[in-house]
Amino acid sequence: MPRKSTAHTAVVKPADEKITINLGHVDLGQVDLLVQEGFFSSRTEFIRTAIRNQLNQQGDVLRQLVLRKSLVLGLQHYSVAELEAVRARDERLQIRVLGLASIDTAVTPELALATIESITVLGALHASPAVRAALSTRLR
Repeated sequence: MPRKSTAHTAVVKPADEKITINLGHVDLGQVDLLVQEGFFSSRTEFIRTAIRNQLNQQGDVLRQLVLRKSLVLGLQHYSVAELEAVRARDERLQIRVLGLASIDTAVTPELALATIESITVLGALHASPAVRAALSTRLR
């Protein structure tokens, strides 16, 4: 019987993900001017602040979407022991995360296939290349 996964708090804060954006010359110049004048310490700080402001403005919509889509918000980690317990109960997980989902590097592709029915991650998935390959048809 499929079971929704439960959240687990990671002890170590994961590294930020890098993204690339293209800006027009005028927009970039305006950002640089604000940095130069001390409003922001760097381009990165400006961009993070702008993104956070937009996310805050859309906060109500985001909360509704997280609830509607039954997403776990934040960090979710799966260890060998947790997945072995899932297998012992003859269950399969439907992982749905907005944030970071991580599967321990000690998890084998066989264990992942036996215990993870589907995986939806809006954000980042950290797993070994072998586990990623094994779950490739189950990634949504």
